[in-house]
Amino acid sequence: MQAYLLEAYGKQLRLADIAEPVLADDEVLVQVHAAGVNLLDAKIRNGEFKLILPYQLPLVLGHDVAGTVLQVGAKVSGFNVGDEVYARPGDMRIGAFAERIAVKEKALARKPASLTMEQAASLPLVGLTAWQALVEVAKLQPGQKVFIQAGSGGVGSFAIQLARHLGAFIATTTSAANAAWVKALGADLVIDYRKDDFATMLRDYDVVLHSQDSATLARSLGVLKPGGRLISISGPPDPAFAHKLGAPWFVKLVVRLLSAGVRRKARRQQVHYDFLFMRADGGQLRQIAALVDAGAIRPVIERVFPFADTAQALAHVETGRAKGKVVIAMKN
Repeated sequence: MQAYLLEAYGKQLRLADIAEPVLADDEVLVQVHAAGVNLLDAKIRNGEFKLILPYQLPLVLGHDVAGTVLQVGAKVSGFNVGDEVYARPGDMRIGAFAERIAVKEKALARKPASLTMEQAASLPLVGLTAWQALVEVAKLQPGQKVFIQAGSGGVGSFAIQLARHLGAFIATTTSAANAAWVKALGADLVIDYRKDDFATMLRDYDVVLHSQDSATLARSLGVLKPGGRLISISGPPDPAFAHKLGAPWFVKLVVRLLSAGVRRKARRQQVHYDFLFMRADGGQLRQIAALVDAGAIRPVIERVFPFADTAQALAHVETGRAKGKVVIAMKN
């Protein structure tokens, strides 16, 4: 089958013929119809996660997939050949930039019935990130205040809709050109990051979903009320993450040192700091699909690239200017 290979960190992807996936007993073979493109793919390509995610090269990237079931493993009971599914494959089992992929049953869900394959492929990573941040970690409640950074991005545009569904008051940052659009998604307060300072405008927030740089992280702690929680999806990783990962001692030490400053500042301000590296979860994707089919959340796609332009799609995402998600469509 054809797939885009990463043969060395920092290099461009190359289209190549590779062997078919080997299916384990608890896996499902999926014919890929569409694949979402994420900044995480670019970061892995550039080697930014090789310390904590030691992939063997060559590697097929791709963390979002939508397609049809071709074959099921001997221990799979929840899916049948022909089912339309979507997933964020688990770490060390990624590979959606290919014609076919083997996905663990527990990471898989039936795609939202109301969506096309391209729309469904835009959701898993950003949907699970927002769900695990706001529902699982923050336990966001009606009436609480949440600051979601970069509201026009992939995670931000989904998180705003989820927070609206949960009944929260939502502040976000974006450009003036996107202000009306993010308000339509559900934002209550929109801050133009080019001319306004969120740190002087926001006070006593319950939750911050952080996705920007370290300078923004330090300033974001100040908008929280005592007992509030900052959840970062852009780092630095914390010791709890390294422990869950089962990282070796030297990685745990590095992680502890990297996050020492922000954890110390959070303690001084009596707030909580969490690093979130989302995990695959088919059960949560089923709940997300139900919200989508009920009309509570809609996918936001800026552009669909053909499979032949996968490298260009990744380069576009890496600019950080995409409004919503970028998707690759296969011709099956």
